[in-house]
Amino acid sequence: MGLFFRRDGGEPAIEKGRFRHGQRQQTLCGGNQLVPRTYEKDERDDSGKSETGGRRRRSDRREIPVSSRNPIIDDIVRDKTRIVALNKIDLADGAQTESWKRELTAAGTYAIPVNCNTGAGINQIFRRLDLIREERERETVRRRPLRLMIVGVPNVGKSSLINKLTGKKSAKTGDRPGVTRGKQWLTLTNGMQLLDTPGILWPKFEDPDVGLNLAFCGSIRDEILDMETLCLELIKVLLQDYSSLLEARYKVEEISEDGLEAMEQIALKRGFIFPGKRIDYERTAKTVLDEFRGGKIGRITLERCENAGREEAEEI
Repeated sequence: MGLFFRRDGGEPAIEKGRFRHGQRQQTLCGGNQLVPRTYEKDERDDSGKSETGGRRRRSDRREIPVSSRNPIIDDIVRDKTRIVALNKIDLADGAQTESWKRELTAAGTYAIPVNCNTGAGINQIFRRLDLIREERERETVRRRPLRLMIVGVPNVGKSSLINKLTGKKSAKTGDRPGVTRGKQWLTLTNGMQLLDTPGILWPKFEDPDVGLNLAFCGSIRDEILDMETLCLELIKVLLQDYSSLLEARYKVEEISEDGLEAMEQIALKRGFIFPGKRIDYERTAKTVLDEFRGGKIGRITLERCENAGREEAEEI
């Protein structure tokens, strides 16, 4: 999530996206369409925005700084000032978060790790906003309130961040996508004005891994997904870099490298078995996905920063 400063923007339509598992075709994005809308221009004021950002690899929340970045935003924002909030750091791999922060900052984007539960990173955002306001005031005689816009995909914690910035419960929060339904102007504790917007997805996922990452983290409604297949795909990803966390959480001494076998091992350990020793895949899938999203499996970053290994080597 990040803060942008611009005059107009838009909301794209959502179309169907699919991925294949064996011979089955699963729907990643619902068939319902959102009518594109454009914000009205206001030449009297400066505006700004907020988006989750970052770069990608397959074994690449919890933290998904690339998949959760709407590619349309870059075209809309262009040269406008932005702040990227790397939210939910309490659920992400700490080393990877720091690597992403360095990578994004080196690329010219100001990134701030944030935990809206504890308030970590909020003061950094305010300090950055104060610097931006000071720069604007040096360039013009007219003193006008800085206006910002917060944008991001569904379920990345935009409302929680807004409540921290405003110092009160200004936006309704929830652990599912689609809680925020409309736009509203809010005033921050420092007097700046913020436009809250609903989470939006872009028309088509060119990379199927992006759709999977968003589905893993709950940015796509579970009701339109095959949860068993989604869980299987998540386990396959976690086995690449976080197999030890799966073993510890589900008390499996040596988890299989095969995704389906690993899923069945988890089911057996949790007792998710039907009469006749049949695996309850549905219950297993719901449990694993809920525990992943809640951080109970451990601190995980799905999209791993390509420079992380090199940085660690240089420090040694």
